[in-house]
This record gives sequence, C-alpha cells and structure tokens, in this order.
Amino acid sequence: MVLRNCWKSRHKGVPRSPRHRWFCPGLTFVVWICAIHLGCGNGVMGDTKNVVQKDAEFDVTYNDTVTNENQTIYAFNHTVSRNKGVRVTVDVLSQASESPILFVVRQKQAVLSFQVPLILRGLYQRKYPYNHIGRTLCQPPTVVASETQYFFVDVSTLSSQGTNYQLRVSRVERFTLQTDKKFSFTASPSQPQYFKYVFPEGVDTVIVKVTSDMNFPCSVMSIQDIQCPVYDLDNNVAFIGMYQTITKKGAITVQRKDFPSNSFYVVVVVKTEDEACGGPLRYYPLRPDELIDAGNRTKILDVVVSPAIKSKSNLEMCIENRCYYYSFFFLFSHLLFVFTERSLDSVGRSRQESLSSVEEDDYDTLDDIDSDKNIVRTKKYLCVSDLARKDKRILSKKYQIYFWNIATIAVFYALPVIQLVITYQTVVNVTGNQDICYYNFLCAHPLGALSSFNNILSNLGYVLLGLLFLLIVLKRDIMHKRALVRNDISALECGIPKHFGLFYAMGTALMMEGLLSACYHVCPNYTNFQFDTSFMYMIAGLCMLKLYQKRHPDINASAYSAYACLAGVIFFSVLGVVFGKGNMVFWIVFSVIHILATLLLSTQLYYMGRWRLDSGVLRRVVYIIYTDCIRQCSGPMYIDRMVLLVLGNIVNWSLAAYGLIKRPNDFASYLLAIAICNLLLYFAFYIIMKLRSGERIKCVALVCILFTAVVWGFALYFFFQGLSTWQKTPAESREHNRDCILLSFFDDHDIWHFLSSIAMFGSFLVLLTMDDDLDAVQRDKIYVF
Repeated sequence: MVLRNCWKSRHKGVPRSPRHRWFCPGLTFVVWICAIHLGCGNGVMGDTKNVVQKDAEFDVTYNDTVTNENQTIYAFNHTVSRNKGVRVTVDVLSQASESPILFVVRQKQAVLSFQVPLILRGLYQRKYPYNHIGRTLCQPPTVVASETQYFFVDVSTLSSQGTNYQLRVSRVERFTLQTDKKFSFTASPSQPQYFKYVFPEGVDTVIVKVTSDMNFPCSVMSIQDIQCPVYDLDNNVAFIGMYQTITKKGAITVQRKDFPSNSFYVVVVVKTEDEACGGPLRYYPLRPDELIDAGNRTKILDVVVSPAIKSKSNLEMCIENRCYYYSFFFLFSHLLFVFTERSLDSVGRSRQESLSSVEEDDYDTLDDIDSDKNIVRTKKYLCVSDLARKDKRILSKKYQIYFWNIATIAVFYALPVIQLVITYQTVVNVTGNQDICYYNFLCAHPLGALSSFNNILSNLGYVLLGLLFLLIVLKRDIMHKRALVRNDISALECGIPKHFGLFYAMGTALMMEGLLSACYHVCPNYTNFQFDTSFMYMIAGLCMLKLYQKRHPDINASAYSAYACLAGVIFFSVLGVVFGKGNMVFWIVFSVIHILATLLLSTQLYYMGRWRLDSGVLRRVVYIIYTDCIRQCSGPMYIDRMVLLVLGNIVNWSLAAYGLIKRPNDFASYLLAIAICNLLLYFAFYIIMKLRSGERIKCVALVCILFTAVVWGFALYFFFQGLSTWQKTPAESREHNRDCILLSFFDDHDIWHFLSSIAMFGSFLVLLTMDDDLDAVQRDKIYVF
C-alpha cells in the first residue's frame, strides 16, 4: 500500500519532500529485489546477492569491482532537456574469464542494456570483442522544455571472479544540430554517436551531410525518428529509418512530412568490417568461437544539416523546364518547317538546269540491266539510280516496318521496366536502404515516392525533342506524298530517294531513350543499367543504317535483320555487365566475335551484298588473294570503299584489343563507345565523299552540323564528370557525389540530359537535311559511296 501511494503521488505530480523523494525509489528497489528473490527460488538469481545503491553524479569516474555476489546500482538525478543528451561510458579493466558484465540503464520510458566485452559480428559470423563502450541514452519526447527524472545504471555479472570496471556518465552539451553549422565528432563500432535535429520554421526538406577525411573504417549513417530505443549498433542500425554506408561522403535528404515530431536523430555507426565499403576481406577464423582483434577503428567525421529546395520549388522547376523545352520545341518546329518549304519550292525551279546537263553517254545501255544485279553492282562507279530501281511502294512498306517494329519493341520493353523500377523504389522507401540506388545524394530532390525527381525531370527533353523530330519528318513525308500524287518529275527522278520509315524509327527511339533513362534514374544501379543504354544502341544503329540507305536504298538491311543484330548487341551488353568483370574467357569470346563481325560486315559493304557465305567462301578468298595479290599486284577496284573499310577495321580491331587488355568494368559504356566510334567514322567518310563528289552542304545543314558538334562537346564534358558509379560499392560511389550546379536543383548529369537530348535532335536534323542540295539533281548524277 505504501508503495502504491508513493507511485500515485509521483505520477499525479504531488509535491514530495527530499526524504520522500528518495524513499519511494528506494522502497521500489527493495520490493523489486524481494520479488526476484522469491520468484527465482533456487535458481541462479535465488542465491544471496549483496545489492548496493549509490547516489551518483555526472562527470565523475567510478572505479569498482563486480562479481556474482554483488550488484551495484548507480542512481542519477537528471534534468531532461530537449537540447542536451546523456552519454554513458564504460571501460573493463580486467577481463572476466567466465561471463561478461551486464550494464542495464533504466529510464522513465526506456531501457538500454549492453554487455562488456561487447561482441559484434561481421561477415561470416566473425566475432570482434570491445572493452571500451560509449552509448548515448535515448531521449523520449517531453511535453515541457525540461523535466527532472531519475535513471539508474545497474551493474551485475554471473562471473565468480572479480572484474574491475570504470563508469562515467556525462552530459552531451551539443546534442542538437544547428542548421548550416558543421559539427565534428568521433565514433567507433563500440562508441556510436547520434544527434538530434529539429526542423526550423519554413523548412520542409533538409539534406544531412556526413563527411570524413578517412576512407576507412567503413561507417553507416542512419536517419531515425525520435523514439526509443535508438538502433545505434552495427548489428541493428538497419532495423528502422533510412541508412547508407559511408567512406568519405554521405548525404540523405529528409522531409518534414516523414517525421510527425518535426525532428529526427542522425545516427552514425562505424562498422566492424570494411567489406561493405569496398575494403579488404579479413581472414576466416580457424575456430567458430575465435575472437578477432578489431584494432583501432576510430573515425573522425563531420555532420552538417542544410535546407534543401522546397517542394513548391520542385513544381516551379518543372514548369520552368517545360517552358524551356516548349520554347525550343516551337522555335525549331517553325524554323524547320519554313526551311523545308523553301527547299521543296526550289526543286522545281532548278530541275530544268539539272536535266539540261544530262547526256546520253551517262546511261548504261546493256539490255539485261534490269535483271542482272551483278552487272549493276560491280560497276566501278555507281550512281544512286543504279541502286534505286525497286518499286517505291515496296520500299516504302519495307522501311515503314522499322517504325512499327520499334514501336512494338518499345511497348513490350517499357512496361516491365516501369513495373520493375516502381518495385525498386518501393523497396527503398519501405526498407530505408539507400545503398540499393546509386543517386547523386548531394543533389537528389524527392517528390512524392520518387527519391531523385530532378534526374527524372531532366529526361523530358528526349521525349519532347523526339516528338518534334517526328512532326518535322511527318511534314516532309506529307509534302513528298503530295508531290508524288501530282506526278512531280522532281520528286520521282531527282534527289536522294525519300524513305521516311527510318526517320520515324529514330524519333521513336529518341522518345524511348528519354522514357527508359527516366526509369533507370528512378533507382540507378548495377542490375538495370541496360535500361539506360538499350535505345542508345538502337539510335546509333539506326543512324548508320540511314546513312547507308541514302545512297543504297535497294540493298539496305531489312528491319528484321537489323533489329536481330541490335538484339544481339543488347544480349552481349547484359552478358558483359553480369559476367564481364575480370572474366578473361568472356573477353576473348567477345573480341573474336567482334573481329569476325567486322570482317563479315566489311565484305558485305565492299561487294554490295554480291557474295555468299557458304562452303566455298574460303576457296574464293584464297583465289582472290592468289590472283590479286600474288600473281599480279592489282589495286582494289573500289578504292573509296576500301579506304573506309580499312580504317573501320583498324578502329574496331584496336577497340577489341583495348577491351581484351584492359577489360573495363563498365562493359555497357564500352559497347556504346564501339557503336559511336563506328557511327562517327562513317559520318566523317560520308561528308568527305560528298564534298569530293562535287556536292555541297546547304546553309541549314551546315548550321546544324556546327551547332550539334558544339553541343556534343559540352554534353560530353558533363557526362564524364562521373557523379556516381555502380561499378563500385555504394559508399565508394558517394565519394563522387557533388552539389547541384544549376538553379540549386539540377546536377551535372541533368545538364548532360539537357545537352545530349539537344545534340541527338541536332544529329537527326543533320541526317535529315544534309542532302537537301541534291533535291534538284538527277539520280544518275548522284554518286554512290
């Protein structure tokens, strides 16, 4: 009854005398000990134990000895403050051979217990003992600014041998972090640290940045709600909240809406091992119970909390971004449409001049020219009219298949990708594990469930500019069809044959690149990088096919064979990402396939498809070498083509050798570099041969070429900044993170998205307009190269 009255008076706020204040806790403790004694009977705790309670003070070091026959309770009178914390530090001076010392800290609303030595486990259940322990006590939310509470530190052991220890309890004066003020501290696996941050008025989102000059030891930063217990050990820090591993740099964006108390804990834990951060792997213990000396794993870190951009500003950035692209959209659409109309109007005026220069000798008069392809394609000098003999309706349908196939591929490719990245983002949000996605955490602005909205928004340019290119192509297509309906001779017999199917496919691929790049940046990581590159391979392949189609409309590859080859490229891209890292067998196989494919394509291009891959191919190759190289030294019949193919083989063989020697970790980018190098080589050859053939580049195409080259230069500069890399561990990737550089919202990679989308759009315009100067020239005057 007396005990009940004591606790009633305490909880009802009844004023108590000093004697009464000390009597109640003491009586409670006696009753608690009696209950344990009676309940345990003849058990271990049933033996007679000498219990001593001491009134303890802060910032005083207590040296004492504990055995299984005595238990010491330290009672602290503590004024709980919202801005200060309490830290308990324990040192074991002599190691007990039988069992550890148990420390139990009993607070008003929480209990913290730990043993010394503290055994922390690493990979493969390695055990690391720590004798020096430092823990910060949980601070439950208080209604008032300060409140007086008692807490007790119980020290006990089951060891019969006396163990010496030191106990010190101190106040943490700088427990609450201030906005934009750096705070330095020291942490270790057995001495984790955490601090409190309260959102100031008007700030809805902050970025918590933790930095260190030391790569190792590996550490973990966690953001947890204000509640007890606080999970601040290596084996439990991932239980709640958001967390990420750190070497030198880490950052987590925190929103007020996720924390009802308008405050949170910043927890920093040093891991027992460094494998999670890319460090060396320790030896495997010989015995399962072997204890490993962890060594000195103390780390000095800095933490600073800075306001991030507001949610309202996210919407403003979205509007500004859209306005930027819409302005670009309408400006280019207007200019391109007017150039298009002037170009087609000039065709009729200049056509008579072109026809007047045609002579009878320029035509091939063989009777069987329509039936014998070998005679046409093996001529030393070919004109476009020689390779544009098929029915235009058949060719039009053939090239429209490119568009319909890529549209079908896009649907079946995009839907599971979207589903997968939504799952990734959900897992990140539910588990709080920010090591799953490789963001630039120093410039990752969340919106709703999306962790890095800015990286997604910046891909809008690909979609809008791809749509703009489709509209420009549609305009040209409609005007060309109208000319054919009118039986306009210039549309029927002059200029490069107009086939728009590949252009439609290119515009669709650009839009899909934007969509899939946005999906990839929902959660960029090792397993979904191919989402960002698949349609880049498509774009590079389609551009090369379009260049070849311009002068070889009858013999260009079909959509089925082209997409089959591109599927093979993507297949190898996936294999390279999964198995290519350091695998010599894979690189040998890939290099051999790369070189053989280069030789086969070279033969196809040189002989215009007039060769057969059958059982007699080796015999024919030996015969050609004997007749053309040994018996008589005769030069190649098609010198220009030979120069291109020799250069192409040198480039591709060099890239194959580089891959075999260096074995780059980023196989997808290496494969993309091969495609881009071949595209640039072919484009340069095309421009050179065009000028050599007496053709000219009109003003619109020249402006597009120069503008695109400049934009590509700036775009590649920002691309190679490397803000993150999934080839390394998440902690090592964060070392490359950088702050936003544009409007406090976009980072270097976002600018790459902006510029590369414009550069790709410009590249497409170059392919669309580069032969406009031939619209008034007869096709039998346009050379094939």
